[in-house]
Amino acid sequence: MSASILNTIVQHKRLEIQEAERVTSIDMLQQKEHYNRTCYDFSDALNHPKSSGIIAEFKRRSPSKGWIHQDAIVAEIVQAYQQAEVAAISCLTDAHFFGASDTDFQQARSHFNGPILRKDFIISTYQIYESKVMGADVILLIAAILTKEEIVRFTDLAHALGMQVLLELHHNNELEKYYEKVDVVGINNRDLNDFTVSLLTSIDLKRKLPEEATIISESGLDHPGIVCDLYRYGFRGFLIGEYFMKHNDPGTTAGKFVRDLQSRKGIER
Repeated sequence: MSASILNTIVQHKRLEIQEAERVTSIDMLQQKEHYNRTCYDFSDALNHPKSSGIIAEFKRRSPSKGWIHQDAIVAEIVQAYQQAEVAAISCLTDAHFFGASDTDFQQARSHFNGPILRKDFIISTYQIYESKVMGADVILLIAAILTKEEIVRFTDLAHALGMQVLLELHHNNELEKYYEKVDVVGINNRDLNDFTVSLLTSIDLKRKLPEEATIISESGLDHPGIVCDLYRYGFRGFLIGEYFMKHNDPGTTAGKFVRDLQSRKGIER
C-alpha cells in the first residue's frame, strides 16, 4: 500500500466517520451490548509460553492486490483459526478499500474465543468507542497517519475502555512516535512507497525499541522457518493475512503452519 493510497484511505475515512457520528452518537454507542464486556488480553496471549504467536487475519481484499478471497465465510474461517490454535485474530473492518461487510467483525466475535484486533484506519476517538462496542479487544494505531499526540490520546482512551493497542511502525522516522504505554508494537516489513518487503526492517527497528516491549512482525511471513527465525530475535507475534486468505481453506493452511512452527520451536528448545 503506497503512501498516496494511504492518504486517499484517510480522506475517505473522515467522510465515513462524519456519517457514522450523524447516525449513531457516542452516547448511543455507550448503550450497546459489548460496551461493558471484559476484553481478552492480547499481550498475554502473545507472551504465554505455549503461544504460537500467530495472529491470523480475516481479509477479503486489498487496494494494491484486489480480491484475495471474495467469497470467504467469516464463521467457517474464524472457527478453523480457533482450531488451529492461533494466538489471536485480526479482522479488517474497512468496506470501501478492503471489502469488509458490516457483519464481518460481529461474526468473528461470535465464533472466536480469544483476542480480536480491529484492523482499520483509526483517526478519531469515535472509532475507538465504536471498536469497543464491536467487541474488539485491541485496536490498531498506524504511526504513519497519526501524530504522537494522537497516539498518546487514543492509547489512553482505549485503555480507559478496557482495550489494548497495537502501534504499527514502518520506518525509522516513526520511532519518535513510540509511546511507552502501548501494549504491543507491530513492525511492518512492507515499504509504503515501493511495496518491497524486507524482514530486515523488523530486525533493524526492534533493536531501537525498548527491550521490554512486546513486538510483532507483519508482512512477508509466508513460511514457518521465517517466523522461527524472528522468534529467535525476540519477536512474540506474527501477523499473517494474505498468505492464509489466498488459500481455498485458510484455516487448514493456518493449522499446518502452526504445527510446523511449534515443531521447529520444540526442536530448538
